[in-house]
Amino acid sequence: MSDVLVLRDLVAGYGRADPVLRGLSVTVRAGQVVCLVGPNGAGKSTVLKVASGLLAPRSGEVLLEGAEVTGLPPQALLARGLAHVLQGHSVFREMTVAENVRLGGYTLRDQAVVRERIARVKELFPVVAERWATIAGLLSGGQQKQVEFARALMLQPKVILLDEPSMGLDPRTTTTVFEQIDLMRRTGVAVLLVEQNARRALEMADLGCVLDLGRVHISGPAGELLADPRLGRLYLGGGVASEPG
Repeated sequence: MSDVLVLRDLVAGYGRADPVLRGLSVTVRAGQVVCLVGPNGAGKSTVLKVASGLLAPRSGEVLLEGAEVTGLPPQALLARGLAHVLQGHSVFREMTVAENVRLGGYTLRDQAVVRERIARVKELFPVVAERWATIAGLLSGGQQKQVEFARALMLQPKVILLDEPSMGLDPRTTTTVFEQIDLMRRTGVAVLLVEQNARRALEMADLGCVLDLGRVHISGPAGELLADPRLGRLYLGGGVASEPG
């Protein structure tokens, strides 16, 4: 598997405050799910913001398929194959599922390609096909998340960043969402996942990284991390400041 997204020695923060990330490095390969877990304030969401261009790092590098893209704006990174599904729900509630999904491909000029991509996401996410004409705001939280996934895949990204996809969902719906993430992995998409539900996320991830105070303290195969007692000590540790945003 080739390296798709490489974050190298990132130092980043907000305003004049002390940095949130302090020399963090993470690599995500094609068809791989890498899960970031850790206590509040560890810097998980900040990692995704730097990777997607929402926050410029103070130092360090972001590489996408070997090319340096550090500091490029989100729209430029999207065009290069990096999609970011934000924390919470980001569907346009007054628009239909169809309109939401089509927005993901608004830069595509070839309508034959648009139709092909729509057919593909409908196949991956059956609820999108079933509720195609439904107002998105009428869907359940889990269904809205699948619409967000479908929209993000319309440009066939090389890597997708997912920030707390299970937030606010019941256990059954959470299982469905993680099944959809596994489906995206099997299509060859690289996935960088931030998730508070550490055990559930590591059960399906390939690699795990435990963050604390802006650094990766432990990393390795996700299954091995689940059995590592250091995970509990770091994840349940206190004394860190809350992460902005």
